[in-house]
Amino acid sequence: MSTVYDCSKRESRAEGLAAAAASVRSSRLVVLPTDTVYGIGADAFDEGAVQALLRAKNRGPDMPVGVLVGSWSTVDGLVLGVPPQARALIEAFWPGDLSIVLPHAPSLQWNLGQSRGTVMLRMPLHPVALELLRDVGPMAVSSANVSGRPPAATAAEAQDQLGDSVAVYLDGGSSGEPVASSIVDLTGDAPVVLREGAVTRAAIAEVMGIAVESLA
Repeated sequence: MSTVYDCSKRESRAEGLAAAAASVRSSRLVVLPTDTVYGIGADAFDEGAVQALLRAKNRGPDMPVGVLVGSWSTVDGLVLGVPPQARALIEAFWPGDLSIVLPHAPSLQWNLGQSRGTVMLRMPLHPVALELLRDVGPMAVSSANVSGRPPAATAAEAQDQLGDSVAVYLDGGSSGEPVASSIVDLTGDAPVVLREGAVTRAAIAEVMGIAVESLA
């Protein structure tokens, strides 16, 4: 049975965050608001929970799950290294609407799907999400919808699609018009924009000081 918590009210928000943290630590799924669309999340290091996330979305491992973090410094422990280009993008756009793909640290015991040794990282600009992430650590998070259906802009829309597969829904109000984060891949010889969303390719190129290819 799922529980919805209204995070616009201080007491309900505190209860919801505590319940969400307990759920994540117990290998269950939560829905949380972000600055783009609502996300469905699990402990990034809990393979069973990540598999449950993929099942809830009716999605296969061929589309690996990204990871949300609650601070800049968390990234250093998740990747092989943070190159100057990545550091510049983090300083310019985090917390915010830019996801960065980097080679992950080989010592990490996680399975986010067929990621081929990489991880997509983002720090969201939303107080509820950040408070949860700072409590439980990195979370595997994908858009809170069944694959092929529209992303959820409210907790109610997420619940309509995901139902009781999620233990806790944190209702942070409407996210507005759903806009996906932009994704830049820094794992190759040259940066590539895999998806142009809220942050434009021109803005990314300006920060990096070089031309940026696009697959979007």
